[in-house]
Parts: sequence; C-alpha cells; structure tokens
Amino acid sequence: MTVFNHRRLPRAAARLAVLLTPLFVAGCMVGPDFKQPPAPPVDRYAASASATTANAGGDAQRFVTDMQLPAQWWMLFHSPALNQLITQALASNPGMQSARAALRQAQENVAAQKGSYYPSVDAGINTTRQRNPSTLSSPLESNANYYTLTTAQVSVSYMPDIFGGNRRAVESLQAQADAQRFQLEATYLTLTSNVALAAIQEAGLRAQIAATHDIVESQTKVLATVRREFALGQLAESDVAAQVALLAQAQATLPPLEKQLAQQRDALAALLGLYSSDDIAVHFDLADLQLPHGLPLSIPSQLVRQRPDVRAAEAQWHAANAQVGVAIANRFPKLTLSAGAGSSPTRFNDLFKDATNFWSLGAGVAQPIFEGGSLLHQERAAKAANEQAEAQYRTTVVAAFQNVADTLFAIRSDADVLTAAQTSASAAAKSLAIAQRQLALGDISEVALLNAQQTAQQAQIAVASAQASRYADTVALFQALGGGWWNRQEPIGR
Repeated sequence: MTVFNHRRLPRAAARLAVLLTPLFVAGCMVGPDFKQPPAPPVDRYAASASATTANAGGDAQRFVTDMQLPAQWWMLFHSPALNQLITQALASNPGMQSARAALRQAQENVAAQKGSYYPSVDAGINTTRQRNPSTLSSPLESNANYYTLTTAQVSVSYMPDIFGGNRRAVESLQAQADAQRFQLEATYLTLTSNVALAAIQEAGLRAQIAATHDIVESQTKVLATVRREFALGQLAESDVAAQVALLAQAQATLPPLEKQLAQQRDALAALLGLYSSDDIAVHFDLADLQLPHGLPLSIPSQLVRQRPDVRAAEAQWHAANAQVGVAIANRFPKLTLSAGAGSSPTRFNDLFKDATNFWSLGAGVAQPIFEGGSLLHQERAAKAANEQAEAQYRTTVVAAFQNVADTLFAIRSDADVLTAAQTSASAAAKSLAIAQRQLALGDISEVALLNAQQTAQQAQIAVASAQASRYADTVALFQALGGGWWNRQEPIGR
C-alpha cells in the first residue's frame, strides 16, 4: 500500500471506521424475527389408532416406533442389483446434478451478500493529455496550457447497516440456501424411490408375463385337446369356438404387459441418465428382493423435522419473513461514509510526491421522503408474501401427514390382499394336485386338468401383483417418512 504524506487525518479516519464498524454492524434489525414453527399437536397419523399398531398381515411387517430409518434404506431389500442402479442414478441423473448446482449457486449468493458487511475499496490510475483554454488561467503553477495529468487514487466507501437491512438480506438468502439444500434432499429421495419403484414394478411385470405365458401355453394345449375330441365327435363345434375365444383372451393380455415392461425399462434408463437406446445390464425378479419385516414409524412430532419438503417450505417461509425486514429497512435513513486519497502530478515521475498528494473524507445521510408510495407498497407486498409462505408451509405439513396416513393404510390393505391371494393360490394348487390324481385314475378328462392348471396360474399372477404392491408400499413409507437423510454421514451437496 502506498503511504502518503499528511497521513494523520486519513489514519485517524481509518481507525475511527474500524472502531465504529462493530457498533454499526451490531445495530438494531427492523422487521419480525423468524421463530421455528412447533410440531402439530397430534399424536397419530390416522383417526383409527389400529392403522399404526398391529402387524401388517401377509408376510408380517411390524411398525417399530424406535427404529431408525437408514439413509441408504434401499439396502433393506438386500438386492445388489438395486444397490448398483441407485448408485449409478445418483452419480449420473441430470436432476441431481442440477439440484447440486442450484445449491452451490444459493450458497455463493449468500457469500456475495455478506460482502455488504465490509467497506468497499477501489483503486485506479488515469492519465489524460489536456489543453487549457488561453482565455482561462491555467490550473498549474507553471501556467502551462498544455499538460499531461496522471491521477492515482484509492477510494473507500462504507454504508453502516444501522437498521439491519443488509443483515436481513443475508438472512433471507441463507434461508433460501437452506431451502435449496432440502430441495436437493427431496430430489435425492425422489430419485432413489423412483429407481426402487421402477425395479419393483419391473419384477412384478416379469412375474405376470411369465405366468401369462404359462396360461397361454395351457390354453393352447386345451384347444388342441378340444379339437381332438371334436374330431372324434365327443364335443360340439361350439366348444371349440369357446376355447378359441379363451385362448385369444389370454393372448390379448400379453401385449399390454409387455408394453408396460418396455416403458418401465425406458423410465429406468431415464432415471439413470441414459437414453432409451442404451442397454441396462441388470434385470429384476421378485425372487431377488426381500421384504423388510421391521418398518420404522416416526412419531408425528418428528415428521416435520424429517421431511425434506416440509423443511424446504419452512426455509422459504423464513426467507419471506426476512424480506419484510429488508422492506422496512429501506424506509429508514441510510448513512454513507467515504474517504479517498491519491496523487495527481503532471509528470509520472512525480507520482506520490508531497506536492501532488490529495485526500478527502465525507459522510452523508439520505432519508426517503417521497417515492410515490413504492416503499410502503413493497413493505406490504413483503408482508403478504410472508403470509403466503406461512400458508404454504401449513399446506405442506398437512400433505405430509396425509401422505404417511395413506401409506400406512396401503400397507395394511395390500397386506390383506396378498393374504387373500396367497390363500387363493394355495387352494388352486391343492385343486390342481387333486385333479392330477383324478386324471391318473381316469376320473376326469385332460381338459379338466388343464383348466385346473390355468386357475392355479391365474392365482399366481394375483400373488405376483400383490407382492409387488407390498414392496412398493414399503418404498412409499420410507419416502413418506423422509428417507433417513439425517442419518447420512456424508453431505450430498457437492
């Protein structure tokens, strides 16, 4: 730093600014202080307490209130292929990359706004060649009308944050960064849940397609048998036509299932950041997945601290609340302190010599008097935005509790469906075993046996569909409870 002569006043001003800065920074902050909203005064998710107590039927699943939901909850399904795909999706999905970039942007905006806490210092040098009119006196001691002027100057300006407008602005931006962090957590949770659901749906569709192929094969055998008996005169032509219709009906169920499977694979590729033309090496079957038997169930008072969408809504409310303070502070006086020092010689070699040095100190106060009502209406708009953000927060909380309640009912209901489907499949299997023994004794025809076999296969389709629903409900519960992000060791905002 260049040292000028006549230093006492600039140095005294600098020392005074250093001493006064903490006072200005620690000044009052106008506007309301944000207070974290309390948890809703409820002790259960559904009106019926039984929805969250007893076992959940089928392959029994218990709700455990003191069980921690792991951050990598998908590992509870014990599927290495699923673990692999989720890891790939987290690394390659464009939505995750976008959310990470948005968080970095928000954090940099906070850091940039914090620069308003400090004085602004600028330095510059400027050289001009000038001619002074002969009708005017020359400003130079030499009275020369032609001269070159070189000006080197350092200027300092500072606006003390007396009423907290800058601090409220930083508070608002920090809250927006917090909201973006929870948006990233929500993106993370949505992505992992969607990959898990896509894998489960693929497994369920493959099971249904395999069972449908078996049904078509059985119906084809039945049709061949019916045609033989028709040729022998044992059946009427109407029986053949009826069996042809049954076979066609079974065949007609295959294309929709195959279309769903193809679309599911395309959706899975998109989640991985791939194109539909890219091949996904792994395939999923229900046998490759294990249903978690213990289900964590957070108490209602914890839900609002665990759901990323609720935390993001709270942060948005906080940001809007701080903006009220910014709008109020804009209506108060603003104090500006300034100082400058430099040198302005006619020869570059004389730069910073005592005779060419100059300095200045200044202070100013500006008070808005008439702005056409804009500052008043901006304050009112900020207050309305704060009320809107509060209402949106409450809406998000209500939706979160509804989501958990719906998921709990789905777990219990689909467990009952699976129980019924397994009972039906067991009865159909016993009926098929009896039909096989009766055929061996000659008590029934081959057609009757094939029909019993078809019934058993249809029952297996229902079981596969119900099993897939149980897995999907479990994923939905993990997602509804927040995904366990608070148990993660490493941050994801990088």
